[in-house]
Amino acid sequence: MFQTLSSVAALLLGAMIMMTGNSLLALTLPLKLDAAAFAHEVVGFIMAAYFGGLWAGAVYGRRLIGAVGHIRAFAGFAGIVGAVALAYRMLFNPLIWGVLRFVSGFCVAGVFAIIESWLNERSENKTRGQVLSIYMIAMYAAGIAGQLLVNLWDQSEIEGFVMAAMLTLPSIVPVVLTWFEAPRLERVEPLSFRALYNASPLAVVGSCAAGGCMSAYYGMGPVFATNAGFSVLQVTLFMSSVILGGMIFQWPIGRISDRFDRRAVLLCVLAAVVAVCVCGVLATRAQEPFLIFIAIAMLLGGGMTTIYPICVAQAFDHLQRARYVAASGGLLLAYSIGATFGPIVAAFAMGRAGPTAFFGYIAAVLVVYAGFVIYRMSARAPVPADRQAPVVAVPRMSPVGAELDPRANPENGDETS
Repeated sequence: MFQTLSSVAALLLGAMIMMTGNSLLALTLPLKLDAAAFAHEVVGFIMAAYFGGLWAGAVYGRRLIGAVGHIRAFAGFAGIVGAVALAYRMLFNPLIWGVLRFVSGFCVAGVFAIIESWLNERSENKTRGQVLSIYMIAMYAAGIAGQLLVNLWDQSEIEGFVMAAMLTLPSIVPVVLTWFEAPRLERVEPLSFRALYNASPLAVVGSCAAGGCMSAYYGMGPVFATNAGFSVLQVTLFMSSVILGGMIFQWPIGRISDRFDRRAVLLCVLAAVVAVCVCGVLATRAQEPFLIFIAIAMLLGGGMTTIYPICVAQAFDHLQRARYVAASGGLLLAYSIGATFGPIVAAFAMGRAGPTAFFGYIAAVLVVYAGFVIYRMSARAPVPADRQAPVVAVPRMSPVGAELDPRANPENGDETS
């Protein structure tokens, strides 16, 4: 394991630097837009453009990487992300910012496709799960660090954009200096979206719902927080708490869903998140102390971040193991589709009903999905617990990350789930 980690240390360092800069920028932008008094709908469209870029990058980025090679593609993608970070300050126009966010999302998807394929290449079956766990923890930690960096300067100045570029561009160095041979991007057995939906409608719809909720939180959460009267420090803590909650609750909820009917556990998670959203609405109206919102954010993070991994495991329960990677790619696309529309719908709701619609939107999406879960529970018998694929916290940045999933690379070579 030590040898494996030492061989991927440069990649993990590059990924952490990139994620820190990307997280810093993702919080700086909505704060800037809200301070400039742009309408919620405008902010929603701009933030949604990033997830649209991720969607496009997930579909087309792999072809570009295969055409020019991993190292060249990484340097190109990371260089563009760094340049875009500086362009925001120079070109302060909502339409241009939307285009820049789309380009940034496309390039970030490419960057993480490269990193994740390289991690998969350097991992063996017996260490792949541990490498994935370390990678996910590193990404969570970098995400929190990037958001907290916002507090180091006045938001009216240029430092946030400069720091984002300064973090993004050095991420090229560990990768381009690595002496390991670039991995091959294997051809994945295709799985049509219709076939994936037929195998597990609950997983496809749930992935879309999870994307719609998570993107709304990351895109419009800072706007809600500033409108609720939070300081910049409080905004960063509110946004970071959802990541911390995901780190704390993913493992225990995942283990529970492995032992019982996964759909029943998912239904309980949805009910809990909706209840927390109701508390968020009440706390906002009553102007409760800030610590109440920290607890709400952690519970929201703990619930929302488990929906997608449970959906992936639910799909795996009904597929042959040879199709796991293709299914993961399809579910990530469903997640990206939901993520593209999440900030837009949440922004329109907040523009018409006020800040509390931030929680109301998340609750509404999950209530609708809970109804679909109940319908699916009546339409199909549960998979026995001893035949369920275990829940694993999986990356949501590129389809290539699915190849790191130890469930798709079993040591015993079994080809069926």
